[in-house]
Amino acid sequence: MEGVTVERRDVLADAAIAVLADAGMRGLTHRAVDAAAGLAEGTSSYYFRTRAALLQACVDRLAAQTLAEVPRGGGPSDVDGLVDVSVAIVGRWLTADRARLVARWELALESTRRPELGTALRDAGRRIRERVAATLHGLGIADPERRADDLVACLDGLAFDQLAGAGPERDAAGLRAAVRDLVHGLVTAGPAPGPG
Repeated sequence: MEGVTVERRDVLADAAIAVLADAGMRGLTHRAVDAAAGLAEGTSSYYFRTRAALLQACVDRLAAQTLAEVPRGGGPSDVDGLVDVSVAIVGRWLTADRARLVARWELALESTRRPELGTALRDAGRRIRERVAATLHGLGIADPERRADDLVACLDGLAFDQLAGAGPERDAAGLRAAVRDLVHGLVTAGPAPGPG
């Protein structure tokens, strides 16, 4: 029975993410989530009593899905393999997982007004960056924690630039070249400058 509850929560969180992506923060209601999930009215409010609980479910689900994409032990064996993984992740964000990306940005903007949501997003981001740092450590990259922070931020920025249309439109080859330059530049650079 517990598995059914977890599965139902995931279905509702996925529906909430879809609503966020399609209708924005104002469109996120329990009723809209129930409709998107194809479930009876009142289902989402049974599992997530408040709007804050629904937002937390979105953050948790997005973090779990992103963590599933980031290698854990047995990941890339060299920097070029890291480029391949990074290109695949950013490529999915811009295509098949576009709704996840848009929903995450909706949550990030809302977190500027809701400190508890900001805390949840920072905690989720920390777990993802720790996984990336472990991958970099496994590749023998110096200062893996700092470089993981920078790599995640740069890949997020590249995805935003592409999806929001803020920069030049890149085809698959252009996206690969940009990710390759980012990854190689960040993970093979010298040590960070000392305090000045």
